[in-house]
Amino acid sequence: MRGANSAKWVVGAAVIALAATACGSGDTGDSAGGSNDGVVRAWWGDPQNPLEPANTNEVQGGKVLDMIFMNLKEYDPKTGKANLEAADSITTTDQQNFTIKVKQGLKFSDGTAVTASSFVDAWNYGALLTNNQLNAYFFADIDGYAAVHPSTEGAAPTAKTMSGLKVVDDHTFTVKLDQKFSTWPDRLGYKAFAPLPKSFFTDHAAYLDKPVGDGPYMVASYDKGSSMKLVPNPYYTGPSKPKNKGVLLKVYTSSSTAYADLQSGNLDVLDDIPAEDLSHVKSDMDGRYLSQPAGIIQTISFPLNQKSWSAPGMDKVRLGLSMAIDRKTITDKIFQGTRTPATDLTSPVLGTAGGYSTSIAGDSTTYNPTKAKQLIAEGGGIPGGKITIGYNADSGSHKQWVDAVCNSINNVLGDNTACVGAPTGTFADFRNQITKGEMTEPFRSGWQMDYPLIDDFLTPLYATGGSSNDSHYSNPRFDALIKQANAEPDTAKATALYQQAEKLLFTDMPVIPLWYQNGGAAWSSRVSDVTENAFSYPVFTDITVSGS
Repeated sequence: MRGANSAKWVVGAAVIALAATACGSGDTGDSAGGSNDGVVRAWWGDPQNPLEPANTNEVQGGKVLDMIFMNLKEYDPKTGKANLEAADSITTTDQQNFTIKVKQGLKFSDGTAVTASSFVDAWNYGALLTNNQLNAYFFADIDGYAAVHPSTEGAAPTAKTMSGLKVVDDHTFTVKLDQKFSTWPDRLGYKAFAPLPKSFFTDHAAYLDKPVGDGPYMVASYDKGSSMKLVPNPYYTGPSKPKNKGVLLKVYTSSSTAYADLQSGNLDVLDDIPAEDLSHVKSDMDGRYLSQPAGIIQTISFPLNQKSWSAPGMDKVRLGLSMAIDRKTITDKIFQGTRTPATDLTSPVLGTAGGYSTSIAGDSTTYNPTKAKQLIAEGGGIPGGKITIGYNADSGSHKQWVDAVCNSINNVLGDNTACVGAPTGTFADFRNQITKGEMTEPFRSGWQMDYPLIDDFLTPLYATGGSSNDSHYSNPRFDALIKQANAEPDTAKATALYQQAEKLLFTDMPVIPLWYQNGGAAWSSRVSDVTENAFSYPVFTDITVSGS
């Protein structure tokens, strides 16, 4: 569930991070928001980790980072195009060495200046192995990364900073990459690349308790498991100044509870509509509902670090399971057309020129019971004769679709117990199992793009050591093609190389592509001007509150 913005298991990532850890439907005290206080009350789920930009790769944490940080570049809410924001300019003559000038006069919400060092120090911190940041991989293209983040297991860093980063003056720094990478600047809107204030390093515990950023909002208070109150940042001078007096993010463990609160007027914005309400949400909300394509894909990942799922022949079993899933029936009946069966591993929002394909998956995502059963048998059958699919149970309507996927597989195999769902109570606990490599059976793994490039749907998830490579997939040929694509200055040729790499994934099948997901939201009569960006985040800065 992003990158995304943040790489995002959803999802970041990124994984679709449509989850939460505590019910927030009750009274939250004075911060709950009144009818005329100008504060937007919105659905939220506690993030997996504290809000460090380089350690957040799921959607709910990314949602906050998107509101409290301004990066060198930001993505246009409508088109997803990367535009200069905190950067005055980003220039290069060779696509390998970049000079970045930071706008003067920018400040963090604590009143301190945003400088070149704010970015360089943050990136070095994010990359350093001993800081254990989930998004460290995003700095791997910078010269000197191997010294601060050695790939050999058990190896210690031989440096604390990357040689490819140099501060020239207060508002200028240079970046040297380890190879040419023509689209690298477009990554810089991803929140792993956010600047950090000096207080992050001098009083880290205080920062984690109340994060400080340079974006349109600032954190006023955070009660984990209950709510986070955001208010406009008085020092923000960018183009996205809030049109409201703040946002109260309310934590829920049940999307159905949140939907009831929305209907009763206790919640203003809900961007996780329960599947069972999709057929009538528009009439329930008197038309205050939107559904639009977003950079999100839902998948099922296989734990290839487990011998049972990586043994010879298992590629056929994984392919057979993919072909045993009736995607069209599931998306039509459960999701009312707000999902579209996947034909590749990207998203339609990229467009064909950007790498989206309606044919690259071939027959691997086509429902074919006969072929599916044959492939599973040829590969030696499901390990142990049974498969469980892990998911978080707190939101996202995951139980419904996981049960439907299992029913489809069971029907193909003629065994009603061959596949069952395996729920985990909260998204945070679910993601912790995945990032610790504790999953022994397949699990859901939706992805929300971090930036609108085909690279983001492939590199973090499938490159060896990728920041969100939760399937533990590794193929040297795939890695080589990604590097070749990164270095290719011609966009069309680069996209073709990325797609060559993607084709390997439909042979190896580390994941099963399921469907592309629309971004959806419903809102109360108390607020207006609700839209979503290409990443499926509500554009909170544009929301207005009546009577305030």
